[in-house]
Amino acid sequence: MRNIENAMDKLKRYGQEHVAKIMESFTEEEKSKIADQINGMDFDNLTNLYNQLTKEDINLGNDIKPISALKKNKLSLDELEEINDLGKNILANGQFAVATMSGGQGTRLGYSKPKGTFKIDVEPEAKYLFEIVCGTLKRANKKYDRVIPWYIMTSQENNDDIIEFFEEHEYFGYPKESVMFFKQGQMPLIDESGKLLVGENKLIKEASDGNGGIFKSMGINGCLADMEKRGVKWIFIGSIDNVLLKMADPTLIGLAEEKKLQIATKSVLKNNPKERVGVICKRDGKVGVIEYSELSDELAEALDEDGELLYGESHIMCNLFSLNILKDLAKVTLPYHKAYKKNSYLNENGELVVPDAPNSYKFESFIFDSFNYVDDIAVLRGNREVDFAPIKNKEGVDSPDTARELYNNYWRNNEGE
Repeated sequence: MRNIENAMDKLKRYGQEHVAKIMESFTEEEKSKIADQINGMDFDNLTNLYNQLTKEDINLGNDIKPISALKKNKLSLDELEEINDLGKNILANGQFAVATMSGGQGTRLGYSKPKGTFKIDVEPEAKYLFEIVCGTLKRANKKYDRVIPWYIMTSQENNDDIIEFFEEHEYFGYPKESVMFFKQGQMPLIDESGKLLVGENKLIKEASDGNGGIFKSMGINGCLADMEKRGVKWIFIGSIDNVLLKMADPTLIGLAEEKKLQIATKSVLKNNPKERVGVICKRDGKVGVIEYSELSDELAEALDEDGELLYGESHIMCNLFSLNILKDLAKVTLPYHKAYKKNSYLNENGELVVPDAPNSYKFESFIFDSFNYVDDIAVLRGNREVDFAPIKNKEGVDSPDTARELYNNYWRNNEGE
């Protein structure tokens, strides 16, 4: 078959003959499926990524400076009302949409299904993570007498399960015509020598291309065109696992409108200089996020005139984008970062190898690297007890237990909101 011949030529040209060897024991149908996958891959890009991220030193930038965040308590009541009115007008005029990133599984929680289908035992009754997001949107719909379009990013791995889950629960009462699912992109996994891994399913092993891939995915899958058709101007993008996430925040929207900027984000102040979170700052004149490990002790511990951490604005995946910048970002490829992971694979004899240590690279882009494509962004300082209750770990920090406590405390104090 022609597609198999083309794939074999491509494997030979790029030094991936081990895949051809593994394919020798495949049926014709299996060979055809993996050949189609191989023929669709950009091997030049993959080779360049391998050389850049595994062999070359990455330039992190030298000129690091703090960024100024708007603190509500520094504003007069009139100033805050003016900003909020701008945001409320956007919401009331139907110019706002929400995208929820839910491409992951609940593996770190000891849960084998899509993370959004995880149930947390909050008061007065347990709720699924998708159900909590849906409830937040429905309250905003009622408040502004609009139905906010809801775009849900799934993955190749969990798309069917998520759609089935929504059908089973009748979309938790959300209008089905205002919900659109779209799949996250994929990138091949490679080993330490730059070789592709073949999985037990007899296909090249792939993994999601990171949350920064959402822009291209929204463009490819027609989400941006749908937003334009609906008259959307601003889109909030957040993750599924923050049970206190406030998507329709008029202050955040109004701040971006007032400053005439295309991106806005909400931060929370770091708990302490050593907290393991990315910090929003300016690096070589551009807004970006710097990892805690990249900050020197001197910078991490520096204080401003209010006695707060100078580099303390944590990025909490609470981002707002104009439709115009999303259309631009859909056409570019954000920088990739590497992650060293443990992945099983088939060897040249077709035998499954299950490593007991990391053996391969995953390439992913991060949503905050989009900040580098604009001159400036607006940053709104949020409050940890009000805005940030993530579920990342099975136990301890950022676990279901800590999220449940924060969620329950919030709603005890804001009943009827």
